[in-house]
Amino acid sequence: MSPSSPSSLTDSDLRGARRWSLLVIVTAVIGLGLVAAFWVPWQPVPGGQPPAVSPDSVFTAEQIRRGEEYAAWSRRWSLLSVGITLVVSSVLGFSRWGVRLMSRLPRPWGIRVVLGVVVVSLIGRVATLPCSVMLQRHRLANGLSSQSWSSYARDLLTGQAIGVLTTAVALLILIGLARRWHRAWPAIASGLVAVLVVLGSFVYPVLVEPLFNTFTPLPEGTLRNQILAAADSEGVHVDEVLVADASRRTTTLNAYVSGIGSTRRVVVYDNLVESLPENEALSVVAHELAHAKNQDVVIGTSLGALGAAAGVGLLALLLSAGSGSRRLRMADPRVVPLVLALTVWASLAASPMENAISRKIETRADVQALTTIADPQALVEMQRTLALRSLADPTPPSWIQWWWGSHPTTLERIAIARQFRTPGRTTE
Repeated sequence: MSPSSPSSLTDSDLRGARRWSLLVIVTAVIGLGLVAAFWVPWQPVPGGQPPAVSPDSVFTAEQIRRGEEYAAWSRRWSLLSVGITLVVSSVLGFSRWGVRLMSRLPRPWGIRVVLGVVVVSLIGRVATLPCSVMLQRHRLANGLSSQSWSSYARDLLTGQAIGVLTTAVALLILIGLARRWHRAWPAIASGLVAVLVVLGSFVYPVLVEPLFNTFTPLPEGTLRNQILAAADSEGVHVDEVLVADASRRTTTLNAYVSGIGSTRRVVVYDNLVESLPENEALSVVAHELAHAKNQDVVIGTSLGALGAAAGVGLLALLLSAGSGSRRLRMADPRVVPLVLALTVWASLAASPMENAISRKIETRADVQALTTIADPQALVEMQRTLALRSLADPTPPSWIQWWWGSHPTTLERIAIARQFRTPGRTTE
């Protein structure tokens, strides 16, 4: 079968696409359920999750006030950006404006798709740019960023280029398959998109992360030896712990684990290594080693791949439903704004479940870090220091934490550390 135009779609093609869509959705949802049931630690704290400690047992009144004030303004700009994104994407995606815009772009269809992604993405970026700039001004004014405006602009443009590239590739695949296989494209596309998500986890540390940071091995010394010893005791293979030159853009402290297999890496910020005492820095890295030991990147990648497959199935079901010559189909390149709008809304709707899973995984890593280093006080002091350096709100609104909180709150994490017990040792 040769590629054909969307006008050649028949009712039989649409029914076939709907059947494949339903099969994809059911298969992906079953996969998500199995991964969530067997791999996600829904009860990560032995004995149950303790209640969060009181803020005044950790911070002074002035520290609490400053954290709440900083976070309140950050939330305002962030929520405004989300709102603008939803409005702009909806106007372009759910009205005839997006179709008219796409109709004015040059052919062939592949060029039109790429240009459509570029134009729609740039409109969204320009619309939210004032919020992004105000957030950066807010960080600079409160000493949380050390980044120059030229460096900020470079990172912004780099991130935008990566987003446009990945989105354009995904849509070229989806639309190309829909034009080639009118009925079975949902099954083929969902499989390919899932594979791309997995591939992304492999290549992201090697291709993307170096665009934003320079990485060097953690220098020889006591901390490095302790980290390698902790990794060995946990059975985690670590060739090197890498240090990112994050201090050139931020004063906050952080660490993370990324990649799968040969591209797996444990990364700490240079300002974390330089600012924290060794026992506190070790507790941070022990948390990341726990992620590596539990294959948390693999879990996240599996959930992401299955979620992407389910998303393709839902998209195909929506676009194959109904009738009428004016209704857009996936084979029509003018569908780009609609797909992007649906993606924005789907991402927003999926955030609570994604972050609920993330919080459980992060809690398990905290618990295992406590077991590894057997120093709850170091974790308490580390969490306090990280919160102060980032001006974290100790008691964020519950709906904000439920929807967007990817980690437990500082007070919840400190409560776990204070509850932690080891043989012959008791902590407050």
